[in-house]
Amino acid sequence: RTPVVLPEMEQLLPPLSGEQFSSLESDILENGCYAPIIVNEDMIVIDGHNRFRICEKHGLPYKMLVFSFADLLEAKQWALDTQKGRRNLDKWELGKIALKLKPEIEARARANMAAGGGNHKSEGLKSGLMISPNPILPVNTRKEAALAVGIGEQATGRITQLAEAAPQALKDALDRKEVSINRGWKILKAVRQLPLEEQESASVEMLSAVREIDQLDAEAERRGKIAALFCKAYERAVLLTPTLENVRIWVENTRMEPDEVEDSVQESYELAQTFQAIGDLLKSEFLGANQQIGTCSDGN
Repeated sequence: RTPVVLPEMEQLLPPLSGEQFSSLESDILENGCYAPIIVNEDMIVIDGHNRFRICEKHGLPYKMLVFSFADLLEAKQWALDTQKGRRNLDKWELGKIALKLKPEIEARARANMAAGGGNHKSEGLKSGLMISPNPILPVNTRKEAALAVGIGEQATGRITQLAEAAPQALKDALDRKEVSINRGWKILKAVRQLPLEEQESASVEMLSAVREIDQLDAEAERRGKIAALFCKAYERAVLLTPTLENVRIWVENTRMEPDEVEDSVQESYELAQTFQAIGDLLKSEFLGANQQIGTCSDGN
C-alpha cells in the first residue's frame, strides 16, 4: 500500500530550508533512507514527509512503521513532540502550530460536551438544586493549544493576534526571526492606532528603526568586549613578576615537560611582540596626535 500525504499533516511544521532539504537529500542518496516513514492505520504519513518525498523522487526504497492514534489530533501531537527537539522551533513557530491545532481541539471539546449531554440539562440542574455526577466543564481552547505546543498561554494569545492582525511586513520579520514576539506585539499595538491603510508602511518604518537599533547595540557590545579583553590582559599581565624563582615555581608546579617549556618560550615571545605592537600604536596614534588616553575602568 502506498502512503498518503495529507496537506494538513505535511504543513503542520515549518518547511525545511533549501539548505536543510538539500543536506537531507544528499544523505539519503549516499546512505539510503535508514529512518522509517511513520504512517497511521489509514496509511497517512505522520512523520517523515521530506524523506518520503525524496525517496519517491529518486525511486529509492524505504521502510514504514504503522502507529495507531485515536484521531488525527493525537497524531499531530505525536509528530510535534517528535520533531520539536530536532527542529529547534522557536515560540513564533510553535504558536503558529498551536493555531493549526486549535480547530481540532475545539472540535474535540464540542464532541466531549455532546457525549456528556452538552447544554441539555434537567431543570433541576439548571436551577442549581441538583449536582451533576459527571459535570462537563468548558474547555479553554487557547490554554489547551498552548499546552499542546509547550508555550505559555499569554504568548499564544499574542501570537494569535499577530498572525491574524499584523501587517504582512511584521509577519515576515517574525518568520525571519528578525524581531521577537514581545517586540512584534509592541509594534502591532502601535500601528493599530493608525488608519488601516497606513499600518503596513508604518510597520515597515518601525522595523527599519528596530534593525538600526539592533545593529547599534551589536556594535556597542562588540566594542565593549574588545575593550574589556584589553583591560583584562593588562590587569593580569601586571601581576606577573618575571624573576627566576617565580618562573621556576610556575614550571615545577605545572610539571612542564621540556617540549611544553619550549612552547611556553615561543608563546612568551609572541605575547611580547603583541604588547610591543600595542605600545607602538598607542604611542604613534594617540600620544603622537596629542589625544587623551582613557583609562580602563568599570562601565567604559
